[in-house]
Amino acid sequence: MTSTLQPATPTEAVKRPGRWLALSVLVLAVLLVAVDATVLGLATPYISEDLKPSGTQLLWIGDVYSFVIAGLLVSMGSLGDRIGRKRILLGGATAFGAISVLNAYATTPELMILARALLGVAGATLMPATLALIRNLFHDPRERSLAVGIWGATASAGTAVGPIAGGFLLEHFWWGSVFLINLPVMVVLVLVGIRTLPESRNPNPGPWDLSSVALSLVGVIGVVYAVKEAATHGFEWSALAAGALGAAALYGFIRRQLTLPAPLLDMRLFRNRGFSAAVLADLLTILGLSGLVFFLSQYLQLVQGRRPFEAGLAELPAAVGAVAAGLIAGRAARRFSVRAVVAGGLGAVGLALAALTTLDRSTGYPVLGAALLVVGVGAGFSFTVTADVILSSVPKEQAGAASAVSETAYELGAALGIAILGSIVTGVYRGFTAPVGTPEGAHESLGGAVEAASGMPTHAGQELLTSAREAFVDGLAIAAGTGAAVLLATAIAAWFMLRGERLDSCP
Repeated sequence: MTSTLQPATPTEAVKRPGRWLALSVLVLAVLLVAVDATVLGLATPYISEDLKPSGTQLLWIGDVYSFVIAGLLVSMGSLGDRIGRKRILLGGATAFGAISVLNAYATTPELMILARALLGVAGATLMPATLALIRNLFHDPRERSLAVGIWGATASAGTAVGPIAGGFLLEHFWWGSVFLINLPVMVVLVLVGIRTLPESRNPNPGPWDLSSVALSLVGVIGVVYAVKEAATHGFEWSALAAGALGAAALYGFIRRQLTLPAPLLDMRLFRNRGFSAAVLADLLTILGLSGLVFFLSQYLQLVQGRRPFEAGLAELPAAVGAVAAGLIAGRAARRFSVRAVVAGGLGAVGLALAALTTLDRSTGYPVLGAALLVVGVGAGFSFTVTADVILSSVPKEQAGAASAVSETAYELGAALGIAILGSIVTGVYRGFTAPVGTPEGAHESLGGAVEAASGMPTHAGQELLTSAREAFVDGLAIAAGTGAAVLLATAIAAWFMLRGERLDSCP
């Protein structure tokens, strides 16, 4: 394997005192982001009922956070390398908490979309800084593998804490309360982080190129928007124009990085086969998973009639599996191989998603719970090891930018997954046959159908619900099958692209 790492210096080889306490602060930041991402899906039926967004607005509420964060991650990771990762992490956490209040009290779909976008700006500062600080805190490769495993396990735990805490809050308070749970986490993170986190930055960073920042933001958002619009409305001129603008901006970004003496992102990182393979695996894995995850909470609540807290508990096996796998992933990759663990994990997720194509309205929980457990275990192995590979492939001075590439792949995959797979669900759903007199809003979302049915005569309302739920489940099954195909293809690609990759190759 070709590595850009330099031999460890005697200073680097010393294990920093207090590094594990500092890690506890970093995982709080991860928890902050993970909880926010998961509670949104659980709150979606309530947001739909209260704010009455259209189907397109509902998708924007779900994915605009990912659009913005994907467009800014590289820029914020590079900014952290320049001004200090501790500084940008604590500043971003403070902003994240404050903007969560705006999300909680949004009164219109448009304001909710704006609040989610602003939260994406703050969120873009958090994830790259946490991984970059881990790279600089842990120089021993085995300790770093464990630290990355704990980091990933906390993200997975957040996916469990979010629905359970959110479900409890939704049963006792209004939907905005699910965003306010960010505040106590943010307060603890900032107060403890000020005292325990060491500052780190690139000693020779060069200027922060604002033209590159603009190009990356326009490029990523333009391309993702085009995919979303094309999947929802077909290849209309607006989607084609946005795609062309985004592609041109990304081309300009790459050309500019190759000519700048101190680029925002060193494109030479992609010459490392392990780095490129890990980034690609992350992007495609999340693409295959995210659309399904976004609609699963609606399936549990609006199709199977579970209460919010029960729906949150129903999703727990995925988080438990991911936590367990994340903690042992580094050891497994050293005992077997990187490619065996990553490809095996992705293959397991693909098979679990294939099993979910059999879902119907009356599917028993043992089938769903077992599939979610396998999804969690497979994803825990894959994501933990690919994160370790990415960190091991770069000099510590570039850890922020490299971590940002990893997180950009994650967020870009999430946005594309919700756009493509979510549009499949929405497209199939809209075609259901409704009884005479059904309001137009019933075809926009399943939440809209539930609300419309409550105002119709009993027989007509029941007929509407039956037809709408069957259409929603049909769309969900097609999305699961599409996700399974993506995951299985990614597993095969990872097996070949990660050939010869070893975690112990880092100093």
